[in-house]
Amino acid sequence: MLYEYSSALDAGRARSNNEDAVIVDAHSGLAILADGMGGYNAGEVASSMVTTFVAAELGRWLREVKDQASVADLRRAMEICVDNANRAIFNAANANPNYAGMGTTLVVMVLRAGQIMVGHVGDSRAYRFRAGRLQQLTKDHSLLQEQLDAGLITPEQAQYATHKNLVTRAVGVEDTVLLEVHTHEVLPGDIYLLCSDGLSDMLADPEIAQILAVAAPLNETGQSLVDAANAAGGRDNISVILARSEGEPPAGSRSWWPFRR
Repeated sequence: MLYEYSSALDAGRARSNNEDAVIVDAHSGLAILADGMGGYNAGEVASSMVTTFVAAELGRWLREVKDQASVADLRRAMEICVDNANRAIFNAANANPNYAGMGTTLVVMVLRAGQIMVGHVGDSRAYRFRAGRLQQLTKDHSLLQEQLDAGLITPEQAQYATHKNLVTRAVGVEDTVLLEVHTHEVLPGDIYLLCSDGLSDMLADPEIAQILAVAAPLNETGQSLVDAANAAGGRDNISVILARSEGEPPAGSRSWWPFRR
């Protein structure tokens, strides 16, 4: 199964600097997106560090093992790479007063024949658009999501909450971090979207789905998402990565189906 990739970054309308970072390594089937914490110092340093670190370590490992790694091997590799990146950011923050308290969200996706594996920390998201339906694949690590899960507020109330950006888990803030990882089956024609909250806070799911439903080159779709987020206010940095599956899984390819969640 082949994948087409595209990415876009924009500072938005309210901020002069961009604390988001994205890296796509098509050769390794690896997509990484991070959003430096807005309330922390040097968020752009943290997001750049985690994307660069994970792309180098995990990308190298993926190229070495090719399609021979088991699901457990891949999960462990993702966890180790993110843990190493977390420690590097945490140590840099403690060694340099200018970086004190910096942190970042992270969403990383590995795309293989017939399956993807998604890991995330914080409130940057992964979505799947299939047969006209948009599904959020990640659940935010945020105070707002915890309140929703506990039934303290309704989804309608959440739309107008003033604390949307308070995350409960981030890379680099503490000396350890827990990466949440899930696998998903891929079908031909699926579109996968990674994004920062600069997109998801500005556009409701039906608005995102409407843009993804338009038959257009993937780079134009990404730019349309950015433009729509800016038109809705652009209150934060906006970053997106798109991946679209094409064709059928090759005969005899390793299947991750038993591990689907």
